[in-house]
Formats: sequence, structure tokens, C-alpha cells
Amino acid sequence: METSTAIIVPPTFREPRRVERVVTAFGTLEGAGFPVRRPFPTQRVLQMDPFLLLDHLGPVDWAPGQALGAPDHPHRGFETVTYVLAGKLKHRDSTGGGGLLDAGDVQWMTAGGGIVHSELPEEEYRKAGGVMHGFQVWVNLPAKDKWLRPKYQERNAREIPAAGSEDGKVIARVIAGEALGKSAAVATHTPIQYIHFSLRPGGSVDQPIPSHHEGMAYVFAGEARIGREGTVVREGQLAKLSEGDAVRLSIPPDAPGGAEILLLNGEPIGEPIARYGPFVMNTEQEIHQAMADYRSGKMGSIPPETA
Repeated sequence: METSTAIIVPPTFREPRRVERVVTAFGTLEGAGFPVRRPFPTQRVLQMDPFLLLDHLGPVDWAPGQALGAPDHPHRGFETVTYVLAGKLKHRDSTGGGGLLDAGDVQWMTAGGGIVHSELPEEEYRKAGGVMHGFQVWVNLPAKDKWLRPKYQERNAREIPAAGSEDGKVIARVIAGEALGKSAAVATHTPIQYIHFSLRPGGSVDQPIPSHHEGMAYVFAGEARIGREGTVVREGQLAKLSEGDAVRLSIPPDAPGGAEILLLNGEPIGEPIARYGPFVMNTEQEIHQAMADYRSGKMGSIPPETA
């Protein structure tokens, strides 16, 4: 059964969170060779339960005909959340599904028991070129949900709830959970919050976080002060948060510009994890089974496009 993502806002904050650690993302190539910045997983930070991966895609300004994506590949045992800030991505999968993600759109894919899909630049966008920018987050599934039938939840930019502070210096786009009185329209198997905050100089927000959630904040533009002590976190850095029931995000009034922040927090699953590439299960035996199922075609294949 799916779990509502609504967050109950406490009347007072008992324990504001502080920054335990700042992790700088490293650059790598994914798919057919598009650049990403990845704060985790790394050798030092394997995961942040229930989150398995955070990839910052670009931004990259593709020349005409040069845009790349991720051709056919499988997933099993978790969910992917793709958030497009700029560009156009076309997805297709082994269930016969497909669609187009434009700027501001979100796709929530429950891979469950197994799916093969592709994420490629939309053809007209690829021909013309342009900026591609976005995120992909992997969210683990508990053992009881790893064999669910694959499905999608898609929300276009107009369907993503947005709210602003009274002074207009903070904007929140709520992909999952709740912020500034707005709640997301998606349902999640693992309770999480996924919020995109835009802060202007002088902006400040105290965001409630359930005390039992693991929490982190990734700065992808500008520079922000995060947590109880106002730790400075710069573009391309992720702040791992301590325990508590809220986090403060802010920018000084004299800052030269604004900041863009992804706030991610979720309820830890606390189960054994075995992972290999696009498969995340509970045991090594399940990983071997996933590899065998994919190679034998049990996860299906993407049907050819028809004219």
C-alpha cells in the first residue's frame, strides 16, 4: 500500500538540525557519455537511507546534434525520480509506455520487479541543441515492495505545487512532502520529502523535517547557509544533516546572488542492501537473479517505434 507524503508541521521546533558533514560532488559520465555531478554514492558515502544515489545532470549546453542520454538499460528493486530543469527528455520502456519530460517536469518511476527503459533527448531538441539540466534520485524500496509491477507517476511543471514566503525571498517547489503550506501530489512507498528551494539574498526558511528522517541538502547554484550554525555550503556540495525536527536554509542580505537547494529527507528502511549497477536488492542471490533475468529477457525489451 502506498504511503501519503503529507508532513505534519510541529507547533514548535524542539531541535534544529546542524550540518554533520559537507560532501563535494565528483564529476563522472553516465549513459552514452553525458556529464553528471554525484555527491553520493562514493567510497566514503555509500548511501543515505532510504536514498541510494543523487545525480546532478549538467548543466551542459549541447551543440546541435550532440545531445546524449541513457539508451536502453534495466532497473529492479527501487524507484527513480527524474526532475528536469532545462531541456527535453523522451522516455520509453519495456511495458510499452513512453512520454516527454520538459523543463520543470517530474517523472517518478517505480522499477519494482524489473523494467527496461531509455532516457534520450527529444529529437527536435537534439537537432537544435541547447541546455540540459536536471536531477535523478534513486529511492530504495523495502523488501515487501521490490517485486511490485513497474509504474510511473508523471507531473508536468504546472502540477508541481509551489509556494513562497511572505517577503518573496523564498520559493519552494514541492516534489514530495510538504513545504510552506503546500503538499505534493505524488504518493510514495517510502515516506520522503523532496523540495526545491530558491532563495534570494536575505531569504530564510525553517523547514520542518520528521525527527526520524535522515536528511540532507544539496546546493546546486550559489552559496547558502545551512543548519543551526549556518554552515556555508557552496555549489556542488551536499550537507549531511544531524538529528532534529527542522532545518534552517538562509542567505545573508548582502550576498551577491541567490541560491538553489534540493532538500531531501526520508524514513530509513534499515534493511540489508545488495547492489550492482542498476539493481538494488536485499541479498547477493537476488542480484544474481536480477542479472540472469535481464540477460534472459524476462524484464522485456523496448518495442520498436512505429511511424
